[in-house]
Amino acid sequence: MYEAVHGRPDGDSTVARQALTAAEFGFEGIVVRNHGDADHDADLDAVRSEYDIDVVDGVEVRADDPSRASGYVGNYRDERTVVCVHGGTERLNRFAVEQSAVDVLAHPMVGDGDFNHVLAKEAARNGVRVEFSLRRVLRAQGGRRVRAIGDIRKLREIVDHYDTPYVVTADPRSHLQLRAPRELRAVGDAIGFDPEDIERGLAEWGRLAARNRERTADAFVEPGVRRGSAETGNGDDQ
Repeated sequence: MYEAVHGRPDGDSTVARQALTAAEFGFEGIVVRNHGDADHDADLDAVRSEYDIDVVDGVEVRADDPSRASGYVGNYRDERTVVCVHGGTERLNRFAVEQSAVDVLAHPMVGDGDFNHVLAKEAARNGVRVEFSLRRVLRAQGGRRVRAIGDIRKLREIVDHYDTPYVVTADPRSHLQLRAPRELRAVGDAIGFDPEDIERGLAEWGRLAARNRERTADAFVEPGVRRGSAETGNGDDQ
């Protein structure tokens, strides 16, 4: 299972500190998904080696409108392993689910955002994961927390109905906000998720990273097709 984190300066803790805590909590890896205007300067190879945990170079595109978001996605797609789009408005949510170059629609229900059956079907068609962020459930209070639970339950009902792919995260900005998988399973259970649903959503970050790394490898041609080695007599595409 993987967690998706914001490291300094987008968060309050360094990438290394987040990686250390995630490893202690039993995560196999973290996706560093800083917003593009608050990028980290960590040496991810060094962090991987130091803490024996996979560290995935991601980004969360944040823009005021779809045209700007499109430019940012195009710039980052070849540079980052996982590309997320910060949603929360009708236009940005729609833009994200219509783009096969986008891996994850983040925060679809935050602010003025909403999610419906049309977006769910588009996300499923284009392979865009919809994010279940437990951040507000974990850290908001009173009416804000009640609304956050209602938003997640509505989102879950739509995603389940249309078999839309999804990811799960506590969306930590600090190592103190990281929660172990067992804690996230317990939170999920309290708001109507099966433990397996939470595990599947956490694991999906790792599956995305593995798939995208394969696609950027020299041997990749297209899904299901790889170049063989001429030295072994497998020079034709398979």
